[in-house]
Amino acid sequence: MLAVIQRVAEARVQVAGRTVGEIGPGLLLLVCAEVGDAEAQADRLLDKLLKLRIFSDAAGKMNLSLRDVGGGLLVVSQFTLAADVSGGNRPSFAQAAPPAEGRRLYDHLVAQARRLHPEVATGEFGADMKVQLVNDGPVTLPLRFPPAA
Repeated sequence: MLAVIQRVAEARVQVAGRTVGEIGPGLLLLVCAEVGDAEAQADRLLDKLLKLRIFSDAAGKMNLSLRDVGGGLLVVSQFTLAADVSGGNRPSFAQAAPPAEGRRLYDHLVAQARRLHPEVATGEFGADMKVQLVNDGPVTLPLRFPPAA
């Protein structure tokens, strides 16, 4: 699975002019399932995300996790993270999981997140979404959890 995590002061997702998910301070997770991914990659990604110490403590050091600060989590599917532009100027998305598999893994990730974290909002899988955010820091981290060999 591929992911980009952004520490945010606030974030929201709109579909057709209506807000479908929003959070205050916390993390925006843009996530993409790739061909060959399974629940194990989603579970590892979520475990890492909830434990990442990327929020500032009283001394201003990145030393606190999302759980420590009680922040929100906004999960947004984004198959374009799998883009391959090495062969030309038009991106190839051949490494992105097929839509049905991507949705299944996204739904699994969201269900697990809701089980493990008190504040989880989402985008809408497969929709044309407008994502608004105020990046805090800015702190933006790419993560990749490939299938086990």
